[in-house]
Amino acid sequence: MGAETRRQIEEGRAAAAALMRGGRTGLAGFRHPALPLSWIAFDAEVRDTHSPWRPGPRAADPIEIRLCHPDGRVREAALAVPRAPLPLVVIRCADWAPAVRERARQVLAGALAADPAHTLIDLTPLVLRLARREQGTWARDLFEGALRGDPVPAPWWRPARPARPGQWWRPARAARTMTGEEPDTVLAWLRRSGDLPTRRFATRLTLDSGLFGVRELARRAGEERDPATALVWADAALAALAADGPDDEAVDSLLRGHIPMVRAGGVTALRGAGRAAEAADHLADRSGLVRACARWLVRQDGGDPHALCRALVEDPDRVTPYAVAGFAECARHADAPLLRALLERSGQGSGALRAAAVAGLRALDADDAELLRPLLDDPSPAVAREASLSLAPPAGQLPVAWLTARIAPGLPLHTRRAAYRVLHARGGIDALRASVELLTDPDPGLRRVAAQRVQSLWSPGRPPALPLGDPEVGALLDRCTGLFGEYVMGRMRSQLGIPRAPHDAIG
Repeated sequence: MGAETRRQIEEGRAAAAALMRGGRTGLAGFRHPALPLSWIAFDAEVRDTHSPWRPGPRAADPIEIRLCHPDGRVREAALAVPRAPLPLVVIRCADWAPAVRERARQVLAGALAADPAHTLIDLTPLVLRLARREQGTWARDLFEGALRGDPVPAPWWRPARPARPGQWWRPARAARTMTGEEPDTVLAWLRRSGDLPTRRFATRLTLDSGLFGVRELARRAGEERDPATALVWADAALAALAADGPDDEAVDSLLRGHIPMVRAGGVTALRGAGRAAEAADHLADRSGLVRACARWLVRQDGGDPHALCRALVEDPDRVTPYAVAGFAECARHADAPLLRALLERSGQGSGALRAAAVAGLRALDADDAELLRPLLDDPSPAVAREASLSLAPPAGQLPVAWLTARIAPGLPLHTRRAAYRVLHARGGIDALRASVELLTDPDPGLRRVAAQRVQSLWSPGRPPALPLGDPEVGALLDRCTGLFGEYVMGRMRSQLGIPRAPHDAIG
């Protein structure tokens, strides 16, 4: 469960609790929930905490409580009240009681007929969440039918102004509408929604209607930031290109996309557009997927992607971290000296180049522990991290004292983290010694990671990977008893053949 989901659920629960305590809605009281998961949590909280047998007339309860009441007869009667909160009406459309469900559906259908624009814009996110329930598809089908029919004008407080083309004596003027599109419709508004399920739902309906041509499809794919929605637009644009023939403007829009899958589609579309020679321009893309598509297209066009990538890395003016990563993806073991030479680069921005070179050497299985050891002290955090990842497999070859000295509090934080990663990779008592030492470290991140790694020693099915009967292991365990319960600590000591001892709990 993400942080935003938790926030919405807590908002709904808090609103329900305030209302159950006799609070008021409006400016002088609590606010109604505003987001779909908040309304669902509100309904669940009232239903779970409200007692149907409590004294007092049920009609005296607020309408929100009656709409969520555990007694179906109370919920059905509440739906007859004018101006009932529509989000709760939508929830009752998926109610398990048929009488409540049918009455709520009548109310929702009436609200949609009376004010389709606001009803669709306000309730579509909630309707889509409830469609997962057994009786929840009815409202989604109702809204989908309304959106598939005649365009519903978007609500707007002033008349829309159409776009005006530019002339030599006056500049062009964009349309002034709620969505920036013409015609200004609810479906266009939903395509711009910040709620991702709503945006994807509106995108699917738009594609089914065949509203846009290939250029508009490609433009929307390139501008979209949601990966799932962008992929839907891109697939539609590529299908249109395959059916109607190449379009350079559409291909360029795909190549400028924010999402790697969109740019990869644009690279593959270069072949159909007769522009395969441009694939070389994308060999250093920031996405490995796009780089792989570019190498494929270079080979299809008769070129050598390895030679082109090597030329990029050898040119000081054109080499970038992504060019180094692309070269490593198609390099051979004989290319390792070129990557090692990049480790000597210095100057502004050189840290990313050195980090990419270390990662490339690791991909080629051309690591040299003695060459990479000094990089743990590199001033660039990215280089130190990549060096620690490369030094983890041969960690047993490195001096323990040299690594332990680099987790001391006086050194840069990224150096200490990198050294600790290598020490942990050694395993055994060396890893435990380093983890226990960091349990009281000033840095909270290191303390948290060290505690998690100490706790990972416990397994009910096997003993910890530590020396048996070693007094030092017992002393180290004595310093971290606060991370385990008494039973678990006793089991670990028994598995290791270490007698019980008084504990000095920390952490």
